[in-house]
Amino acid sequence: MLVTFFRAIVLYIIVLIVMRFMGKREIGQLQPFELAISIMIADLAATPMAEIGVPLTNGIMPILGLLIMHLVISMINIKSTKAREIICGKPSLLIFRGKIDEKVLKKERFTINELEERLRDNNIFNIGDVEYAILETSGQVTVIPKPNKRGTTPEDFNIEPKYQGISYDLVVDGKVMYKNLEKLGKNYVWLEKETKKFGIKPEQALIVTIDGDNQFYCQPLEKKGR
Repeated sequence: MLVTFFRAIVLYIIVLIVMRFMGKREIGQLQPFELAISIMIADLAATPMAEIGVPLTNGIMPILGLLIMHLVISMINIKSTKAREIICGKPSLLIFRGKIDEKVLKKERFTINELEERLRDNNIFNIGDVEYAILETSGQVTVIPKPNKRGTTPEDFNIEPKYQGISYDLVVDGKVMYKNLEKLGKNYVWLEKETKKFGIKPEQALIVTIDGDNQFYCQPLEKKGR
């Protein structure tokens, strides 16, 4: 029992490392070759995890082989547009200029009900509001509403929004994010001065953030014993 426990931990670590090397895509955004490799990795890890008689290397070596295969295919995709089309396919226009393309629906084995469901996922509840619907190679559907149905933007009113930038974490769980301080051209002394305004030291904060407008958000850690 203990052997199985440790084998599971080892395989989990290996699979986790391999998946990290494969990138940061969400499951719904995996390309077909990535999904195939993910399924095979899960299957290869399951056998040596449950069967003590099977050497761990019988699972680890094929998993590493699949990782190398993934990296090779990814490089081919980056270098060659033709290869990318063969391996990943091309996006398909399900709706073109407000009209459903029946030939494309049949080719992609997409039903009207499935199309309506995907549109609802994009907060579109009337097919008549859609100018373009694109079936991406990952299986996601990108929707472009008709001009009179899309949300308004500041540009529509000739308004130039103020640039905001991104928010930076300066303290998380009482730990100072020194790299973020460096990016902002700040130091610990400056951070200590700012958190002092909230009556605490940086190490006493649950989280401290600063946005592009130099607005601070600071929440202290809960005191123990409460």
